[in-house]
Amino acid sequence: MRAVWYSLFGPAANVIELGEIETPQPGPGEVRVKLDYSGVNPSDAKARSGSRPGVTKPPYDRVIPHSDGSGVIDAVGDGVDGTRAGQPVWIWNGAWQRAFGTAAEYICLPAAQAVAMPAGLDPQIGAVLGIPGLTAAQTVFGGGDVQDQTLLVSGGAGAVGHNAVQLAKWGGARVIATCSADAMDRVHAAGADAVFDYKDPDLAAKITDASGGIDRAVEVEFGVNTALLGDVMKPMATIAAYGSGKDMTPTLPFGPYLFKALKLDITLIYLLPQDQRESIISRLHDALIAGALKPAIGAVYALKDCATAHEAVMTPGRAGAVLLEV
Repeated sequence: MRAVWYSLFGPAANVIELGEIETPQPGPGEVRVKLDYSGVNPSDAKARSGSRPGVTKPPYDRVIPHSDGSGVIDAVGDGVDGTRAGQPVWIWNGAWQRAFGTAAEYICLPAAQAVAMPAGLDPQIGAVLGIPGLTAAQTVFGGGDVQDQTLLVSGGAGAVGHNAVQLAKWGGARVIATCSADAMDRVHAAGADAVFDYKDPDLAAKITDASGGIDRAVEVEFGVNTALLGDVMKPMATIAAYGSGKDMTPTLPFGPYLFKALKLDITLIYLLPQDQRESIISRLHDALIAGALKPAIGAVYALKDCATAHEAVMTPGRAGAVLLEV
C-alpha cells in the first residue's frame, strides 16, 4: 500500500517520505479500513517536529502520522461482526500510541475506533470528527447540558472553536466568542451571539457586559487568558481548557479563582474513557443529523503532499481543517 511516514524529527519537507509498504492484516478484535481521507491536526505536526520537551526521537522506527480519518471497512479480524465489512466509518486515535496512523491507504485498529458514520455523511466531514469534533463536543458538553447557560469560546475561528460555537448554540446556550478581527463575521455566522477581537484591550469588560458572566469557557490558550478568565467567569463556573500552546507553564491568579471557586477541566481527547467517548460521539452525530454542525474544511491535499499539509495546519488564520485525500 502507499503510505507516508517519518523516521526522524525535523521540518516536514525534510523528514516525511512517500513510499510502498506491506498492506496490514486485521488481528483479533480489529477492523481494516480502506481510507478515503486522513485528517491532519496541529498535534500531528508538533509530534513530527520533535518539539515536545524531553522527546529526542520518534517512538517507533517508522511513524505513519495522523489520528483522524474516514473510509470503508474492507476486512475484519476474529471476533468482529462480519457485517461490518463495507461499513463507512470515521476513526479516532489512529496514531495515538501506535506506529501506523491514517496517512496511508489502509489502517488496522480496534473495532471500537472505527465509528459507523451517520447515513449520507460526507467522508471529508468524517475525517475531522476525531480530534476537532470530539474535543469541541467534550469541552462544550463534558459537564452536561448547556441549555440556558452562557459559554465563552476562545479561538472561535479555529477548527475546535468553530465546532464548539455551533455545538453550544445547538445545545441551547448563549455563545460569546473571541477570534482575530478578520474572522469575526465567520464566527458570527457559526452562531455566536457576540464576537470580540481577542486583542481588544477592553476584552474582559466587553465579555462581562455582553454576558453578565460566563458559566463555562472553552479555552484554547489557557496560559495567556488566565487573568481574563478570572475576571469574566461566574462563581462556581468551569473552564474547559484544551490548549495552552503560547504559555505551557501558566501563572495562575489564584485569588480570583479561589473566591469564585472556579473549576478547571483539562481535556485531552485521546484519553477520554470509552463510556464518556460514546456519549460525546452520540452528541456529535445528533448535531450532524440535525444539520446544526457543519465542520469547516480549509484545504485538501494529495497524499504525496503530506509535508505541505503539515505546514498548512500550523499556519495561523486558516479557515477550517486540513485533510489528505488518500
